[in-house]
Amino acid sequence: MPAAATVARVALDSPLPQLDHLFDYSVPDELAEQAVPGVRVRVPLRSAGRVADGYLVELAEPDEAFSGTLSPLEAVVSPVPVLTEPVWRLARRLADRSAGTASDILRLAVPPRMVRVEKAWLAAREAGAPATATASAPAPAEAEPAAFPVRGYVAGALEAAVAAGERIALRPIPRLSRLPDGTWVGEWAVTLAALATATWRAGSTAIVAVPDHRDLEQLGAALAAIAPASAVVRADASQSNPDRYKGFLAALSGPRIVIGNRSVVYAPAARLGLVAVWEDSDPLFAEPLSPYVHARDAALVRQELEGGALVLSGLVRSVEAQRLVDLGWLRDLGPERGYTGKVVLTANQSADEPAARAARIPSSAWRAAREALSGESGRPRGPVLVQVARPGYLPVLSCAKCGQAARCARCTGPLGQRRAGATPSCGVCGALATDWHCTRCEHTKLRMVTAGSGRTAEELGRAFPGTRVILADGDHPVQRVGSAPALVVATRGAEPIAEGGYQAVLLLDGERMLARETLHVAEDCLRWWTSAAVLAAAGAPTVLVGVSGDLARDFATGRLVDFAREELADRRQLRFPPAVRLASVTGAAESVDGLLKAVDPELLIDVLGPAAVDEKTVRAVLRFEYAKGADVAAAVRATVVRNATQRRRAPGGRPGYRPAPTLRVRFDDPEIL
Repeated sequence: MPAAATVARVALDSPLPQLDHLFDYSVPDELAEQAVPGVRVRVPLRSAGRVADGYLVELAEPDEAFSGTLSPLEAVVSPVPVLTEPVWRLARRLADRSAGTASDILRLAVPPRMVRVEKAWLAAREAGAPATATASAPAPAEAEPAAFPVRGYVAGALEAAVAAGERIALRPIPRLSRLPDGTWVGEWAVTLAALATATWRAGSTAIVAVPDHRDLEQLGAALAAIAPASAVVRADASQSNPDRYKGFLAALSGPRIVIGNRSVVYAPAARLGLVAVWEDSDPLFAEPLSPYVHARDAALVRQELEGGALVLSGLVRSVEAQRLVDLGWLRDLGPERGYTGKVVLTANQSADEPAARAARIPSSAWRAAREALSGESGRPRGPVLVQVARPGYLPVLSCAKCGQAARCARCTGPLGQRRAGATPSCGVCGALATDWHCTRCEHTKLRMVTAGSGRTAEELGRAFPGTRVILADGDHPVQRVGSAPALVVATRGAEPIAEGGYQAVLLLDGERMLARETLHVAEDCLRWWTSAAVLAAAGAPTVLVGVSGDLARDFATGRLVDFAREELADRRQLRFPPAVRLASVTGAAESVDGLLKAVDPELLIDVLGPAAVDEKTVRAVLRFEYAKGADVAAAVRATVVRNATQRRRAPGGRPGYRPAPTLRVRFDDPEIL
């Protein structure tokens, strides 16, 4: 190869771990102008004449020690450099940290190409004008909203910390706020919107990640009040592919405020100035696709690589964020004064009211709802929010005689009732239980174990005749309700915002929520209850039904940071995450055993298992310190590559068939304990 030739180093778009490295190709003269770092390319694989897609990561000088001939690039698919150098470094670092492949990260970071959208964007850029309202910097004639200061914190302190590129664990103000256009949003949305807008006005990009579409709608409304529409780019899973690609190209065009769900942390950023993650403890931030990198971890690594400010915030501080505060890596910053709502704990009722304590809706909760709907207490009349644990009508049934859980005769799934008078059916396979009988006592009658949102709405409608009942759950999404008296029955996380706030909030099924077997159950329940409580109007009561103990005390008194600190101390004693890191290894017994033998025991605290998952699969859990994480990930990844490339015998009668690898690795699995 001539000495003056340029080598294109290409990352292939392939999930195969053995291909997770850069490949060298020569650049033909006809592609020299188009072959720039970041563009999509097509390259030969020299295997049965196949070609593969990939990204041109960098151009380099040829290696003098190499005397062979490099294969040339097949084609430059698009002239747009969609893979920026910071995003590539982030993908590489995260893949190495989690023993995964960079291409899996890039699938989250770079949306599929939409040719028509791309052509319009290129034409607009050549013409020097925006193709859409979000395709370039704001037009000079666009009227910009006035700058909006952060409220409730020491004047200028939070803005100065973000401008200085600090890492912050932010305690939000737990209340609703009315925007100039009359829209009500959480004060947290106003705070993050103000910080993002200040960052954008300073000439940098701000990225704000929120868990779901409800939070995104609040944040978008707050930004609409204080930032130009052309400065805001939205990137979330609900968008169509053309809209998502349009927003991606807009983010490539210059500083923007980029908002979205978990994958927005990978958005391209011109001069990254802020990365903010709201409610980082929400399980929606856990990536379900390999290599399963949590959005919080991606944000932490990105800030470390690119600089800028980092803000982790939530109504309930995550235990992971509290660990970073204890280490001094995050600065704890809160509002000027504390905010504690009016919380009533029904479990603290006197001992002579056992019936009230046992009732699903005790007398104090009924009284709070009645006074809010009628205005008897002197407060304004208004809506009442009732939070329940489960959607549906009767989601769980049991034998009326012995109490054994009712199971499907076909698949053993739980039986439930979808509506009043409906035949019980399986929640897994949907089969109707027309001739059900108990496997323990042969009884044929069923009884209710727990009422879902539909049954609760029906009961409340009978108890408060003439009052409007609104059902809000996954099947009946409601974003907002008015200020008129109404009973709003919502499942956790589906609570709509009421104009002016709710005049009472009832939190039902607390004990049932706490019955979940997961390490994060207390943290999750606090977040669900607090998210509902902040929707109450100023001075309105929040009634927590049936929960007592330290958790209820922390919720009622607003000691949410103290809860995170105490929870972290308990996990340190037990060596549970986030005090240590975990990696789960699942696969055939011989594959798992081979991986455990390949990892130096000196790198690990211990190994839990292997334990059987099913007849053919086992799982082992590796526990290790954070300082050993890179070495553990490297050893695990080497074993994964060996497992993927080893020859596996084809089943009889299927020549040429190669069974898939039998090893699955997940670092920092949130549901492993």
